[in-house]
Amino acid sequence: MFLRNETFESFIKSYKVVTSLVIIHIFFYIWIYWFPFLGGEEIYWLGIGNNPLVASGDFWRLVTPIFLHGGLTHMLFNSFSLVLFGPALETMLGRLKFITAYLATGILANIAFYFLGSPHVIHLGASGAIFGLFGIYVYMVLLRKDLINRMNSQLIMTIVAIGVIMTFLNPGVNILAHLFGLIAGAAIAPLFLNGVSIYSQRRPVHDSDEVSFDPNRWAKRNHFKKNLIFYVVGGFAGMVLFFYLVSAFLL
Repeated sequence: MFLRNETFESFIKSYKVVTSLVIIHIFFYIWIYWFPFLGGEEIYWLGIGNNPLVASGDFWRLVTPIFLHGGLTHMLFNSFSLVLFGPALETMLGRLKFITAYLATGILANIAFYFLGSPHVIHLGASGAIFGLFGIYVYMVLLRKDLINRMNSQLIMTIVAIGVIMTFLNPGVNILAHLFGLIAGAAIAPLFLNGVSIYSQRRPVHDSDEVSFDPNRWAKRNHFKKNLIFYVVGGFAGMVLFFYLVSAFLL
């Protein structure tokens, strides 16, 4: 589910929502940090999460922080996490359900921060929505085992555990956004996974003349290779999440 073997072109063709979200991340990063004199600075202050301004009527600030980031490293690690963990869910849920779930969990995380967070802290970043995706995966691992195999279950639970631990170890991370994004994802998962079957997960995502994404490849390899690949991918994903959270703390 999380090992990408597509070409750049086939990835864009197969995962249009994930690709669009990454493009939005890059677009706003370039506009805000490279061209502040062309309205980038205004966009930053108009879009950043700010509880007193939300209370005064700037309700769009519950949505816009999902697309903004605190710098290049912050943007890259959020985007890479989305590229790594988003495609399988976009394939399973379909584009409309996926983008709705992504935005809903991000907004719910920001609402939680509005009610429980400090009024003196401004916030931004897609991590609440990304933890929302993790929440959907956690629900699958616990209650929809038909949608995810054992290896991927172990991988996602390891990543979630690392993410939660690092959230508490780094005080600069938006703890509320991470935790409530995760909770929101698990809470809405039954609604969004209703009617999703294992067939939806396994349908091809490439043209017939391209190398297709086959989640059953694990069953086609011997035990040693299967475990080796699992640990390599798991370790790499863990490192990505670790450095992402560290970068969020530093920023």
